[in-house]
Amino acid sequence: MPSSKPPARSRAHLLESIGSPADLRKLEPGELPALADALRDFLIDSVSRTGGHLSSNLGTVELTIALHYVFNTPEDRIVWDVGHQTYAHKVLTGRREAMSSLRQYHGLSGFPKRSESTYDTFGTAHSSTSISAALGMAEAARLRGEDRRAIAVIGDGAMTAGMAFEALNNAGDIHDTNLLVILNDNEMSISPPVGALNKHLSRLLSGRLYNGARQIGKRVLGNLPPPVIELARRTEEHVKGMVMPGTMFEEFGFNYIGPIDGHDLESLLPTLQNLRTLKGPQFLHVITRKGQGYKLAEADPILYHGVSKFDHAAGIATGKDAKGGGKLTYTQVFGDWLCDMAALDKRLVAITPAMREGSGMVRFAHEYPDRYYDVGIAEQHALTFAAGLACEGLKPVVAIYSTFLQRAYDQLIHDIALQNLPVMMAIDRAGLVGADGATHHGAFDLSFLACIPNLVIFCPADEDECRQMLYTAYRHDGPTAVRYPRGSGLGSVPRQAMSELPIGKGEIRRQGKGCALLAFGSMLGTALQVGEELDATVANMRFVKPIDRDLILQLAAGHDLLVTLEENATIGGAGSEVSRVLNEAGSRVRVLQLGLPDRFVDHGDQAQLLAESGLDSASVLDRIKKAYQVNS
Repeated sequence: MPSSKPPARSRAHLLESIGSPADLRKLEPGELPALADALRDFLIDSVSRTGGHLSSNLGTVELTIALHYVFNTPEDRIVWDVGHQTYAHKVLTGRREAMSSLRQYHGLSGFPKRSESTYDTFGTAHSSTSISAALGMAEAARLRGEDRRAIAVIGDGAMTAGMAFEALNNAGDIHDTNLLVILNDNEMSISPPVGALNKHLSRLLSGRLYNGARQIGKRVLGNLPPPVIELARRTEEHVKGMVMPGTMFEEFGFNYIGPIDGHDLESLLPTLQNLRTLKGPQFLHVITRKGQGYKLAEADPILYHGVSKFDHAAGIATGKDAKGGGKLTYTQVFGDWLCDMAALDKRLVAITPAMREGSGMVRFAHEYPDRYYDVGIAEQHALTFAAGLACEGLKPVVAIYSTFLQRAYDQLIHDIALQNLPVMMAIDRAGLVGADGATHHGAFDLSFLACIPNLVIFCPADEDECRQMLYTAYRHDGPTAVRYPRGSGLGSVPRQAMSELPIGKGEIRRQGKGCALLAFGSMLGTALQVGEELDATVANMRFVKPIDRDLILQLAAGHDLLVTLEENATIGGAGSEVSRVLNEAGSRVRVLQLGLPDRFVDHGDQAQLLAESGLDSASVLDRIKKAYQVNS
């Protein structure tokens, strides 16, 4: 393979010639490294213009090319775990020109999406689902007598979740299923072996000669006494174990191959070609590097993991070069409070399921390393681990995104709430999150939390209230949830002094007449704008559970229309709680419940999505006026 790169123009032309994987397969193997260079250049330029996930996608360029080159996609199914590593896949499957609309309103999704392309065989954005889904696809092919392959591409981070191991355990028990699991190891957690010997071993162990001999050996040994068979099995495992870390996956029933260099097409292509011919569960371990080919991302893959628009020549501005002066985000408010609270109470411990940066815990991790726990992508474990800590008198704070809390619902009910343990959940990204779309919107937490006994649910309306609510929740002797949105709020500067708020009590923020707007959390700003326009009363409800029954009945007695506002699904949300209180009291006041619609909201700018959902101030005003017209 030549070491010098072709001119940039010829590489770009090569990429432009690929409209589908069928076009890719027309290329000679020697042309693929140039295509990889062109694809990587395109991704750097494209993501710098739109924002999105960069480091992870730069790390999977060669692997993506090799998979579509060797396998007959979409007939052969590729399931990408998490899905933020699929930009190269989108480009090679006919969506190159549409990449300029990535993560934008009505544009391409940042994750695989079945309705977007036949090549997106399974929608993924939460982690650790790929092996289960690919196993289902492989079994479906076997049951139907179809000769096709199912491939799960899973990152080493996603392998920390129990669901991945549940799937491995099941797959190893179904020996006739043609499933290939590819572990994309991009954290260098296992030092990659290098050199010709490792390449030779990987090809050898995936080749027909080795596997043919292996099958013959099994038939011959099958007639021998069990102790001899066990000795042969242990001998094979010992020989393979001396040069590769695959014993665990072999025990699951997989044939383990690797590790190999995931950026070396000379290793990837023949290994995948060999694996394509093998029957039964196969496991390929590839080593890749996040940010590969872009020095800035290689040096700081975390900074370049999820990016906004930036100048890719200059890189992302940090420190003194970064623009300042903006509002504090709720995430920053939480991070500051966490450190302040830890200084006051040595019982505080903080837990995150692999979201240290996103949840604002970097400072805490540095200042209190002995009280900081990153449990990996394992939300179920995070909550039950917190429950165990609480049983022993510690005060655990679990920082978790709303969308990821869904993955630990049983643990929240059974392990925390049922035992009334003082575990505090700081729920970030509640409501609409913007470009990450339907898989990441925090649209359901109020609905699935409100029905749980013992749980107190806080909805801060601004930054200072968030700090005070975090303090109040932490001080409460029982399970609590403080849910706050992505980004900044009304601009209220948090007071350094912390004081407890009366639990279950809201407040009147504007006194008006006729109509009363009951705002929960992030919707207070919109409610105040509409309240000024209509001369309506505005209440900051603060709590969904326990909800302020006295305030609701007071507002019902003095107004002819109550309007509930929440950035949560209308069904089962805060508005439903208001209606329940009114029904129990026998009130006949009219209630207009405004919240997120009964459908999955797509990706786009947060303001656009709020308007589409009827939750911007203009839409809320219009819906209230229409409600009055209907009544008249």
